[in-house]
Amino acid sequence: MSGFRIEHDSMGELKVPADALYGAQTQRAIDNFPISGLCLPRPFIRALGLIKAAAAEVNLAMGHLKKNQAAAIRKAALAVADGQHDAQFPIDIFQTGSGTSTNMNANEVIAHLAVAAGAKVHPNDHVNYGQSSNDVIPTAIHVSATLTASEQLLPALKHLKKAIDKRARELRNTPKTGRTHLMDAMPITFGQELSGWAAQVASAIERIEDALKRMRRLPQGGTAVGTGINADPKFGPAMAAQLKKLTGVKFESAQNYFEGMAAQDAAVELSGALKTLAVALMKIANDLRWMNSGPLAGLGEIELPALQPGSSIMPGKVNPVIPEATAMVAAQVIGNDAAITIAGQSGNFQLNVMLPLIAHNLLQSIEILAKVSVLLADKSIAGFKVNKARVNQALAMNPILVTALNPVIGYEKGAATAKLAYKQHRPIMEVALETTGLSKAELQKLLDPLALTRGGIHGE
Repeated sequence: MSGFRIEHDSMGELKVPADALYGAQTQRAIDNFPISGLCLPRPFIRALGLIKAAAAEVNLAMGHLKKNQAAAIRKAALAVADGQHDAQFPIDIFQTGSGTSTNMNANEVIAHLAVAAGAKVHPNDHVNYGQSSNDVIPTAIHVSATLTASEQLLPALKHLKKAIDKRARELRNTPKTGRTHLMDAMPITFGQELSGWAAQVASAIERIEDALKRMRRLPQGGTAVGTGINADPKFGPAMAAQLKKLTGVKFESAQNYFEGMAAQDAAVELSGALKTLAVALMKIANDLRWMNSGPLAGLGEIELPALQPGSSIMPGKVNPVIPEATAMVAAQVIGNDAAITIAGQSGNFQLNVMLPLIAHNLLQSIEILAKVSVLLADKSIAGFKVNKARVNQALAMNPILVTALNPVIGYEKGAATAKLAYKQHRPIMEVALETTGLSKAELQKLLDPLALTRGGIHGE
């Protein structure tokens, strides 16, 4: 028994590790849910700490806590928010669907620290005053996702867009073969191709920022079922104001607590925006992989930075590891979104009962998207080199350039010219000289790849 102490809750006594800051309710959850070993992540624990600190301030101002109690709770809660006690939050994410175990985990840890500081504090009566797990955990999802997206993901995406824009400007006059259906098509510039990627990222930023408007609406104040039982009617708005003060983010009290507790529509919406970003990153990553393929038997249009050996058996092989990692992140985020979508449907009457799963998956998606976006910018897009000789050779041999001659020679003669060039494996310029009756100067003007990237009718 020397390694344990006895704690009690409403269900009786229980052994708890002697050095644990938590109490009996946390220990029961540890014993009940030995499932995955996955715990709620740092941003969520940070949000819980911020909520408890804000509650202490609000309850002091409303006369529900003594000054020494509020001060001790606030100090302990901010230490939790700061990450000083993360090891004291060991409960599995696959637990009670309301997240009650995790809310009580926070209440017990903060109360233990407050008592050690000399204050008379109870986990339920003081740390949790005016609150319920049913409004704290949804609020923590909103706060943690908003902060993590604002502080990590949006800056990462802006960095990625800046990197793409820079390369697009550098390569604005470098033409290449366009491709539709993975088949040769009319020319575009590398700059144009990259501008499409940049626009995808810009749209993703807009979607996420728009979704965060709903995430900033907090259901704190609804307590058990949304009615606000045992909470001052001013508690919710005061909490939003205090969290705004603590974080600098414009949190606001939800107009309808029933929505914020019974449903997780805002989280599902944000996850959908993250999924859309994942789809965009998958597209960009796969374009890079195709363009880099080879270097001899593939497209070989670009050479990505060499970061590590690519094979344990084939010397000299180098693989596109960052685009591959990006694609795997995208796949994980798409899977997370599927789970969040199912979890979002699990609101029964006045409470959603898959809150810990939503919290874990949403925050994981935000964090891994943020990290891989920076890597994609810095270790792939910023440093790839264009293989101009290979690109120019493909352009010269591309019979699809004959499309530019349609207004002059007609579609059928153009098709015959293209087919002959394919059959004889000759540059389109050579074949067109023989089949069209146009001069070399005219053809050079009409078939100039860079001019063709500008659209319109050429040669006039």
